[in-house]
Amino acid sequence: MLEDFGGFFIRMIAGLPGIIIAMVIHEYAHARVAVALGDFTPRMMGRLTLSPMAHLDPIGLLMLLVAHFGWAKPVQINPYNFSNPRRDDILVSVAGPAANLITAFVTMLVIVLLAKFNFPMSDGMYLVFNFIMIININFAIFNMLPIPPLDGSHILKQLLPYELSQKYAELERYSMLFLIIILMTPILSYVFVPLQRFVLGIFQAVAGLIL
Repeated sequence: MLEDFGGFFIRMIAGLPGIIIAMVIHEYAHARVAVALGDFTPRMMGRLTLSPMAHLDPIGLLMLLVAHFGWAKPVQINPYNFSNPRRDDILVSVAGPAANLITAFVTMLVIVLLAKFNFPMSDGMYLVFNFIMIININFAIFNMLPIPPLDGSHILKQLLPYELSQKYAELERYSMLFLIIILMTPILSYVFVPLQRFVLGIFQAVAGLIL
């Protein structure tokens, strides 16, 4: 049991940089794209920065470390500032997961290049880089689930006809229940494992073309 706790503690410490990077990159991307599209709310709220202090929620970070389910401070936007609210809300929503996938891909390139040039990488260093890659992939997949208030729900809401989108928005009151169900059952693994393998397969194919 002591060995299990030691392994859990090591994984928690090794995964901490990946969790922080994933959260910060994700929220910063939302803020950056929102500002680029004409909504300066994120800038006024101090979210247009890569400083972890601006994006991390202490309780959400702790929950993610311990329970593998947590949250960052959501970036507030005002869609009325967009020239095309439906399109721009989709772009802002996509920005976070896309930034996570880009971060994961760049991390994989770093791992491959370090191995290619025989850089002396310790097991701990490899574990940290691997966690950065995997956590960012998982962060992107999770946030694209069409469950309010995740990014996927924003995208689906904007793609639906108006009446359906309003009914769909009403599901947000049950969002915590939906999240508990998928976290307490094997449902999530049936989604994550195939998608994670799919993303890694694409990354490896693209990396093979580049390198």
